[in-house]
This record gives sequence, C-alpha cells and structure tokens, in this order.
Amino acid sequence: MSNFDDELAQHISEISKEKQPERDLWRGIELGITSQQGDASSSTVTSKQWMAIAASVCLVTVLWFAAPFAFKADESRSDGYALIDAMSMQQQQQVNSLLASYESTTALTEDWQEQLKELDDAADVIKAALKDDPDNSALIKMLHHVYQQQIALIERVHAPKWQQI
Repeated sequence: MSNFDDELAQHISEISKEKQPERDLWRGIELGITSQQGDASSSTVTSKQWMAIAASVCLVTVLWFAAPFAFKADESRSDGYALIDAMSMQQQQQVNSLLASYESTTALTEDWQEQLKELDDAADVIKAALKDDPDNSALIKMLHHVYQQQIALIERVHAPKWQQI
C-alpha cells in the first residue's frame, strides 16, 4: 500500500499548480471591454427604467424583510400573509407613481380603467385564496403576473405616439 501512496504523491507533485488556458483570452477580454464602453456611451437610462429598477429594489427589500415571517412554521397563517400584503402595498405604490407620471398624457383608449379594474378584481380573488393558503407558490406567481399586467396596461395606454408602431 505504501508503494501506491508513494506513486500517488509523486504524480501529485508533478502536476502543475497553475492551470493554463487552452487559448489566448486577451482578445475576448479586450472585445468585452470595448463593447461595454461603446454600450455605456450610446445608451441612456430612461426614467421608466429607473422607476422599474427602484421598484425591483423595493420589492427585493420587502421580500427580504418579510421572508422570515413567511417561513416560520410556528407562526399563525396571518403572519404568512405578510409577504402578500407587502407585495400588494408595493404594487399600489408603483401604480400610483405611474398614474401620477402619466397624469398629463392622454390615454390611447377609453376603456383602460375598466381593464385595470378587472385586473384589480382578479388580484383580489387571488389574495382571498392566498388567505387560506399563503404559502401556495402558484397563487403567488399568479398574483405577481396580474400585477405585471397592470403595470404593462398603464404603460401601453399612455405610450407616446412616437413609441407606437
């Protein structure tokens, strides 16, 4: 057995300590750097994109702080619903912010508020089902999808004429 150990130790000592790349990587790195510089100079972040980024950060923060409450097994069902309440509150703030930003823009359709009401009703039905089963990931995904549809509807009906195809 010691002969095997000696051979293994010899082979290990012969192995190079540093892994060399199979090809020259500098060309890819250089292209990546120049394309990032070109992208940064040619693109600007719009206020809608900043709003979406801010909303995402808020949602992640809310989920971060609400998650311990949602995953405690010994807590009551109402504590598991804290995540849904936080999502709903964040969504309402985002909708209000969008509506305020489009206040001076004329809507492209007349019935968009009815559509928004239907989406609100759908969200209420999903939230009612979540009260009975707050850990149901399928219902949470459905609620999130309805919220995304609300935001998309508001942005779509208030899109400036130059953004329409």
